[in-house]
Amino acid sequence: MARMHTGKHGKAKSRKPDVPLGTRPEGLDLSNDEITKLIVGYAKQGMHQAEIGQTLKREHHVPYVKQVFEKRLGVILEENGFKRDIPQDMMDLLTKAIMLRRHIERNHNDIHNKTSLHRVEAKIWRLSNYYRRNGQLPSDWKYDPVKVALIIKS
Repeated sequence: MARMHTGKHGKAKSRKPDVPLGTRPEGLDLSNDEITKLIVGYAKQGMHQAEIGQTLKREHHVPYVKQVFEKRLGVILEENGFKRDIPQDMMDLLTKAIMLRRHIERNHNDIHNKTSLHRVEAKIWRLSNYYRRNGQLPSDWKYDPVKVALIIKS
């Protein structure tokens, strides 16, 4: 399958091991309750989902949360009261778009980053359509760079 914004073909495939759900990884000494406490503790410290997953892999040798719990890390966080208004991947794209807009305001002739901004905003629009359809964003939510800049500042 070709990548969206290049003329090249990608290597799109999963590199996760093919392990059935519900099987505990070998060498995992932590119980499910202990792992849940770690996840909640990291969330209280302000870590994002990706950071929590990487920390669990690196420091506690939990390869994949979904393999242990049979549900994703985001679901575990929602069950423990850490639901975000805007999903994390959308928030990362919004932050990137705001940073690009600030850069373009200072550097008007930077054509490459103008193109990059158009690509990021296209991703934001597509992702917002998906999240509105699935109910993770309000149905009247729209991407407005000025409002988003205020949300990200606070």
